[in-house]
Amino acid sequence: MHPLETRRPATAEGPLLTALDAIPAQLDAIPAQCPKREPATATAPTASGIRGRLTRAARLLPSPASTPFAFGYAVLLLATSIYTEYGDPDTVDTLLQASSTDVAHLSTTPVLAIFGSALWIAGGLDSPYAVVFIFVLAALERRIGGRRTAGVFLLGHVVATLATEVPVALSVLAGHLPESSLHRLDYGISFGLMATVGALSGLLTPLFRWTTLAVVGALLLEDLLDMTEPLAAWGHPVALLVGVACWPAVRRVRNAGAAG
Repeated sequence: MHPLETRRPATAEGPLLTALDAIPAQLDAIPAQCPKREPATATAPTASGIRGRLTRAARLLPSPASTPFAFGYAVLLLATSIYTEYGDPDTVDTLLQASSTDVAHLSTTPVLAIFGSALWIAGGLDSPYAVVFIFVLAALERRIGGRRTAGVFLLGHVVATLATEVPVALSVLAGHLPESSLHRLDYGISFGLMATVGALSGLLTPLFRWTTLAVVGALLLEDLLDMTEPLAAWGHPVALLVGVACWPAVRRVRNAGAAG
């Protein structure tokens, strides 16, 4: 099997999770507040104190009222993940093939491939990657709204997909790659996640912003050096930069909301 004929789902479980798992803890720290230091003689937390912590943690989760886009997307991804796990294997394989963003599908059914590929989670129900994605998506939606959050996600998904698949098509035309490279199983939300992380980092405090970008950037560089999944290795930094390019727009929206 040619290296380009690998599945993107494997990349979603790579070292990116190490940094991304730390993001949700910072999402509601805009602006950050220093916790009250407890006295040395503090006793065990009271029931009301525990309920307060659980309430604050629950605010990070998407909800139908505050983050309808993130909540609806989470429900949709949950449904497709359950079907991937328990549905008829032949039907699942047919649906995934039809949703693949390989060159063959992008040249014949581009709209179906672009939108269909974002309906499936690489790794399914067992992927912690999906949990991080939902937290990040909800955090961005709370600050810029559902339509704009969907726009950031879709922009990163589309730009990174084209940036990785167009060179494949040109390489096949030039005879540098076999025609089989036009047909691959390529789906997932990783490009959209990178764009969302990039955009959200622009709304964090400077310390968290540059720390997040430095850590994620270092891990993406490691993927590039390993080249285990060549297309995703190049697509992830492209998607992250798309999110960073959205900083002026997301900051204007956030500032306008604060002023209102």
